[in-house]
Amino acid sequence: MIAWASQQATWAIGFLDEGWWSRFALPRLPAWQDCEHPVRLVEQSWQKDDPDPKALACYGVLWQEGTPQEPVRDQMWLRFVTGRPVSAITPQFLDWRCQRLAEQGKGNWLLIWDNASWHRSQAVRSWIREHNQQVKQTGKGVRILPFLLPTQSPWLNPIEPKWVHGKRNVVEQDGLLTAQQLAQRVCAYFGCSYESHLVIPEKVA
Repeated sequence: MIAWASQQATWAIGFLDEGWWSRFALPRLPAWQDCEHPVRLVEQSWQKDDPDPKALACYGVLWQEGTPQEPVRDQMWLRFVTGRPVSAITPQFLDWRCQRLAEQGKGNWLLIWDNASWHRSQAVRSWIREHNQQVKQTGKGVRILPFLLPTQSPWLNPIEPKWVHGKRNVVEQDGLLTAQQLAQRVCAYFGCSYESHLVIPEKVA
């Protein structure tokens, strides 16, 4: 399916996943150093008057382009969320991405993701079904074709190593970033715009 879709001009192939970005936990970070200029990561401690959350969550999509023989996977789209990923927020992200894909002339999204509860819940599956029905009836928009990866197989999703490299590149060596600074730094690293965080709709909050 991926090989076929990659040859269709109106199809987009996107690997979706969620990542957590801690303001305090430090990633494993190998680095070259010399005796006069040692590289040290200084662990920060949480203070009671800190108004920001300890960590941020975001949805991310890694897009595949190129040929089946030589796929190119370097473009990331991100959107941070207030709280954590849940079924009430997932459709917001999908709808937001579909709007952007439609602007690019795409009509179908082969969505590849894992078995997280907020991916396969009844609410999300119902939203995707209704969304696709509306696209079919109106002839406008982007149809979503979800494809679930096997359980407990993160190595099959090429977005996973992107998270690892991203965390190493946005780490603050000897200071503490605010939540907004961290989110903006993450978006800058992946080359995407920083937008307002997705939130749970009030009617389901």
